[in-house]
Amino acid sequence: MHYGGIRAVKGVDLEVAEGELVTLIGANGAGKTSTLKAICRLIASRANALSYAGEDISHSRVHELPRKGLVMVPEGRGIFPQLTVEENLAMGAYARGGGDAEKQYATFPRLKERRLQVAGTLSGGEQQMLAIARALMSDPKLLLLDEPSMGLAPMMVARIFEVVREIAARGVTILLVEQNARLALELAHRGYVMETGEISLAGKAADLLNNPKVREAYLGEGAA
Repeated sequence: MHYGGIRAVKGVDLEVAEGELVTLIGANGAGKTSTLKAICRLIASRANALSYAGEDISHSRVHELPRKGLVMVPEGRGIFPQLTVEENLAMGAYARGGGDAEKQYATFPRLKERRLQVAGTLSGGEQQMLAIARALMSDPKLLLLDEPSMGLAPMMVARIFEVVREIAARGVTILLVEQNARLALELAHRGYVMETGEISLAGKAADLLNNPKVREAYLGEGAA
């Protein structure tokens, strides 16, 4: 079973297999976020094939996808700033019903300490934790993460990536868009490199880490 087979932006063709952690890297403006938004039907797409778990979702409505198990954590987090941590988590469970807040608190103990705190008063790292925890409340099968480390201190970045690794180990399929190409490729099974709306490179993450073009353009190293 595959989650993917998607075509968006300028004929982007990528695939994410069940249980994989795949990363999409590239410079700002390359089309990475637009690709995720097209998958989630947040922007119009002329996709020839947009399939998820064997189902054509090319014409699905945005609110239908979380019920199918496809959930996105957007760039900028998208939390409800006037609601408490508890209330934000409850909103995450709304699409599919139920949800286990205690499970999320076990993953993010800091959120439990702040469960009655208004989300808008949390630190940036805590807000990112909340955004991910809220997404997990719907028990996703495919989780799309858009720039989860953006604007965070190095210690918090390390914690966020640790959590992403834990989520993947549970069997959740993940498509990760991330500005920190090295961390993303070290974490992922496979990767795609996007340039000006198109996929320019694809392969195993380890191979991309050692690719001279990737090392020069995205890892800050000189060409071999």
